[in-house]
Amino acid sequence: MQDSGLIQNLAWMVFGAACLGVVARVIRMPSILAYLAAGLLLGPMTGVIQLTPTISGISEIGIVLLLFLVGLELSVQRIREVGKLAVVGGLVQVAATMGATFGICRLLGFPPVEAVVLGFAMAISSTVVIVKVLTDLGGMDSLHGRIAIGFALVQDLIVVVGLTLLAGFSKGQGLDAGSVGQGLAFAFGGMALLLGGVLAISRWLLPQPFAWASSNPATLFIWSLGWCFLVVAAAHAFHLSVELGAFMAGLSLAQLPYTHDLQHRIKPLMSLFVAVFFVTLGVKMAPGGLGDAWLPALALLPVVLVGKALVTFVAVRKFGFGRRTSFLAGLTMSQISEFSFVFVAMAAAAGLVGERVVAVTALVGITSIAASSYLILAGDRLFGLLVPRGRATSDAGEDAPPPAALGGHIIVIGMNTLGRRIAEALHRRGELVLAIDTDPRKLRGLPCRRLHGNIEYRAVLEEQGLARAKLVVSALQIEDTNDLLAYRCREAGVPCCIHAVDLSVMENLLAHDVAYFMLPKVDVVKYQSALLREQGLLGEGAA
Repeated sequence: MQDSGLIQNLAWMVFGAACLGVVARVIRMPSILAYLAAGLLLGPMTGVIQLTPTISGISEIGIVLLLFLVGLELSVQRIREVGKLAVVGGLVQVAATMGATFGICRLLGFPPVEAVVLGFAMAISSTVVIVKVLTDLGGMDSLHGRIAIGFALVQDLIVVVGLTLLAGFSKGQGLDAGSVGQGLAFAFGGMALLLGGVLAISRWLLPQPFAWASSNPATLFIWSLGWCFLVVAAAHAFHLSVELGAFMAGLSLAQLPYTHDLQHRIKPLMSLFVAVFFVTLGVKMAPGGLGDAWLPALALLPVVLVGKALVTFVAVRKFGFGRRTSFLAGLTMSQISEFSFVFVAMAAAAGLVGERVVAVTALVGITSIAASSYLILAGDRLFGLLVPRGRATSDAGEDAPPPAALGGHIIVIGMNTLGRRIAEALHRRGELVLAIDTDPRKLRGLPCRRLHGNIEYRAVLEEQGLARAKLVVSALQIEDTNDLLAYRCREAGVPCCIHAVDLSVMENLLAHDVAYFMLPKVDVVKYQSALLREQGLLGEGAA
């Protein structure tokens, strides 16, 4: 079988990532480090995996899905909030890091060209690492998270410039002004054209077909992925990075009302391919000449871990943001990018740098990614240690406090006729009501809070404060979903009221300590009896 090698390699990669992922969870190690360690173990240390172009291509799907998810979780308004800072701060950080690295490399005896290449490699931070760690921490929506992502996306554009220049060298064109200018104009013109086209299509053409598809979650999921890869293919045609293409695709769909459900459906798929990506990255980290690379790597690590964080901190502070936001944003940028490896590899292929530069980049890369993952996880504790008590929150421009967490609210699930009537009646009584349904059309016109989502995903209820809810009401007629909901309500210690279509489903629900039931036939009889009593047609003692 032709693909047996591919399947075998993928099997080892997923198995290794899963095993070390369990170990990482036990010892509270960032999952990224577990995946890198799996790659090192399966590749350079044992030779179990033989890296092929096909495996490398498959691993890029993780980048695509990760940045697609980033776009889904942001919005155009949130991008505008940090856009100017991201452009100015990103450029300043890259320039400062390149300058410091160039000076250190020259002192260590590197030729000017190698010093420039290393400076560029050290200056670019990893969008993938930043997003993955922020996602694990639930910090994607934080102010410092949005700033860091803005910096990283600006640096992705700088990567386009760097790769365009290297492509000219690889083709023997050198620094021919005409060829380089033409390449850059094509790249940036293509980016502007693609972004404008994607946003226009998402505003004028996508809402209707996606509204139709939203009634079937599986169809909506497939359509969204299809749109994502279509935009990525268009970005590739314009010689742009897959990160930018995937981010644009997600950002365009973020304006639609179905993104919350899509996020929960895409995350498991994204997690699988991101694991494959980082395992692949670990497999690649087997350069020669490590003996000569230790000293330069140790000299450059402070520039990456401390220098980049410090420059980012100063830049964010200059724009009026508080110290905590600036501090956490700086920590988030303190690593080099996966594109640093690509850039240095292209420079080596063009004959611009030697094997020593490749080795230095690999050592700094794996060390900075590992260290920054821990630094980001410990960001608040480090900030508390480094900032005097009583002054930590005295500045303006800090992370805006999260919206008041829902508490004492009633969650009503299933906006059929019964669900809508319950939600509207509770709202009229002054209750804080959250209505949830998988079909956004059924949520329209409700006066209470609304959420398009699927409660079969545990995170949907957890994010909406299930443990703090006063009551959960299900108007659904789906037995399995009601059983799952009752189980989760019992776990959270929250009373629930379930729509039991008939008595046959009550045994399972009673086992989950359901507090209240809605039995349609019984309820109708009670309503008719009350009405007859009001009209004097039925005695008080009658049933």
